[in-house]
Amino acid sequence: MSARITLAAFAAAVGLASQVLAAPVAVTNAEVHTGTDVIANGTVVFDNGVITAVGAGLAVPAGASVIDAKGKPVTPGLVSAFSRVGLLEIELVKSTDDTEADTPLFSAAFDVSAGINPRGAMIPVTRTGGVTRAMTAPDYGKTLFAGQGAVISLGEGAAFSVSPKAAMFMTVSETGKRLSGGARGAVWTFLRQAFDDARYYERNKSDFDDNKARATVLPRLDLEALLPVLNGKQMVVVDAHRASDIRAALAMAAEYKLNMVLIGVREGWVVADDIARARVPVIVDPTNNMPSRFDGLSSSLENAAKLQAAGVKVVLAVMGDQTSYNARNLAHYAGIAVANGFPKNAALAAITKTPAEILGLNAGHLAPGKAADVVIWDGDPLEVTSAASRVFIAGLEQSLETRQSKLRERYRNLGAPAELGYR
Repeated sequence: MSARITLAAFAAAVGLASQVLAAPVAVTNAEVHTGTDVIANGTVVFDNGVITAVGAGLAVPAGASVIDAKGKPVTPGLVSAFSRVGLLEIELVKSTDDTEADTPLFSAAFDVSAGINPRGAMIPVTRTGGVTRAMTAPDYGKTLFAGQGAVISLGEGAAFSVSPKAAMFMTVSETGKRLSGGARGAVWTFLRQAFDDARYYERNKSDFDDNKARATVLPRLDLEALLPVLNGKQMVVVDAHRASDIRAALAMAAEYKLNMVLIGVREGWVVADDIARARVPVIVDPTNNMPSRFDGLSSSLENAAKLQAAGVKVVLAVMGDQTSYNARNLAHYAGIAVANGFPKNAALAAITKTPAEILGLNAGHLAPGKAADVVIWDGDPLEVTSAASRVFIAGLEQSLETRQSKLRERYRNLGAPAELGYR
């Protein structure tokens, strides 16, 4: 019975999607933030899930559904380059946590995509913050490799999707030091051995089949998983904070020709010129302002701004211990970066167009041919008092109802007879 209900619901969702996509939509009279510039009194037109026109003074297509933005800001859907949305519900309840494979059997081969819950409570909560796409990432288990993250579209029904194996995650931070036996030298020794073993595996797969291969520091599944990284086909996201660790990571990326993105980089501003010369993008939490760990003694609220000024491609993200719950605050974090010297237009790009480019998404930019992820705001999107009033993902308007909003409505009027809990 439950399977039939699920299939019926899915069919209904697909049917609704096709109905919604049947006519073009035109958002008019808007302050359009494309991801690169701002268009006053602009119009955004999308049809069949794709943006078809953006500009001022555009004619509305015949038969289009018109939404008057009344001068309010319209932006691309926000792109969270780092989160654990869909993988973690309640931090202290292990049965709701699919972020970590705490096993010696594999690490780099761990793929989070199978554990993503499309009905997770944090997905609609994140969507209310204007976030339409997100990288959901693994956490670290037994080795320096956490595994492979996935990019998800946060829509309902037909607008939900998962792109698996979007990036490999590894750490050379204090976490990596701990996982390598307590010394930074061991971090780099292990990584070089792991990469060299993967190359050996690539050349000698038949020896592994015949049980004639030499010993390797990682099991076969992990070696196989590292090959796309070493062949430049898969991005590797490296967690590094201390300036010396960042320099060492840049050197390793050059040595092995890795398609690398640095994440965390609390002391990134100290070596900003080195990062810029290497043309390595960074993912930064702009609220990291305290030396809460020894590899971040030079943490600064100006970190993101100084990296951007040096010519580094900067992506802003929500990190820390609440990456599942607080990804919804992405726009507010960008506002904090602006308050500490990050240019405003660049800050909006750092949560839309730039992360979309790094993740290889045809989204994050209001331009013809891009995915119709469109958000209408009730005020400045980077202001903490503003909120998303309407959200479209792949051209489909999304519900902004959450578990919290349902509870609010249920108990808003305490003078009315309460609905019995068992009904």
